[in-house]
Amino acid sequence: MRPEGEPTPLSRRAVRLDVVLAVVLTVVALVVAARYPGDGPVRISSRAVTANRPEFPYPVPPPAPAPAPGAEYPSESSAPWVLVLLSALPLAARRRYPLLAFGVVAAAALAIADRVSWINVLTCSIGAYGAVAHSRYRARAMVALIAAAVLAGVAFRDADPMLPGWSSPAVVLLIVGVLASLVRFGRLRLEASRKRFTDLQQTQEKATRRAVEEERARIAAELHDVVTHNVSVMVIQAGAARKVMDAAPERSKEALLAVEAGGRAAMAELRHVMGLLAGPDASADTPADGLEPQPGLGQLDALTERVRAAGTSVDLTVSLPPGPLPPGVELTAYRVVQEALTNTIKHAAGAGATVEIGFSGSWLEIAVTDTGAVRDSPPVDGNGRGLIGLRERLAVYGGRLTAGPTLTGGYRVTARVPWEAV
Repeated sequence: MRPEGEPTPLSRRAVRLDVVLAVVLTVVALVVAARYPGDGPVRISSRAVTANRPEFPYPVPPPAPAPAPGAEYPSESSAPWVLVLLSALPLAARRRYPLLAFGVVAAAALAIADRVSWINVLTCSIGAYGAVAHSRYRARAMVALIAAAVLAGVAFRDADPMLPGWSSPAVVLLIVGVLASLVRFGRLRLEASRKRFTDLQQTQEKATRRAVEEERARIAAELHDVVTHNVSVMVIQAGAARKVMDAAPERSKEALLAVEAGGRAAMAELRHVMGLLAGPDASADTPADGLEPQPGLGQLDALTERVRAAGTSVDLTVSLPPGPLPPGVELTAYRVVQEALTNTIKHAAGAGATVEIGFSGSWLEIAVTDTGAVRDSPPVDGNGRGLIGLRERLAVYGGRLTAGPTLTGGYRVTARVPWEAV
């Protein structure tokens, strides 16, 4: 008995159509009541009723004598005008107040009784359709429809139908109720399908936005790794070249060559990342079109050479599992080593570093340890984005990262990541 959902907003066009329909049916009902009183679907005939009852204790009265020639036939009285108006005019609100409109129309038609006309049956049918199809109280509408059909059957139980019994007002109301229920069921299914389609669209849009955000975060991490490492090496080498430029020109020349090499490496990796952003429509004339492989553990030697050229000694020990590593795991391990060595160059100038890569069962273990700062200049400032990005990378594969100072004054970064599919 509770309302089903929120009321559907009515359009101006629907309201205007209801008003026009109600006015037209009211005018027709008034004309029929004035000119054709009693010309309805049934006619009350007490003689027919008594003739069909053999046990009736009283004699059947003789038929009335025929009127004399030229005499006027007695006209049947028309229905009250108020009831005629109430039997059609409330249909103007059949969408806004469907149950109330149907109740008023049905009550007025029943009150008209034996002077009811087919136009009154039509208005009741339209009201019944609106009650079942548009009411938010479907159970109440069905109860009201059945009650109206029962009352119509009782009111016209002693009537002689002008048409077959299946066309009696009670049967017509029930047929209209069934048709309205089918229409309502189809409309509800259509609305449910539209809602599911809308929900799927919203879910897809959310998934697309989430994928875009994740891709932006990944690109930001790639750019951070590329720029921070190589630019840090270039800054350290340029500073060293500036200090020894006058005293040791050869050493300054070597430092400048290291700066040049770091700049070339940074540009190559930047072109690679930009190639990924450009996609397959990028020009084929560019030096890097995004199709070259991502860096992996095979490029660790080149990475450590660049770090040694920056003045940081690196000891590299690699022990890999017998099977091949997934490309994503290799890239993640490479970025861990790259970020740890970059932090060593930035924050512990002159320190030595040790890189150890091994495996234990299905876990790839990475450890990068430095001996602590040995410098005569302040460290390069950082924002800590690198370690955050590494944790995000490792979380994708179910790995984890720990970082912190050692007891000897150095700094240690360790990472564990599954190297085989679970």
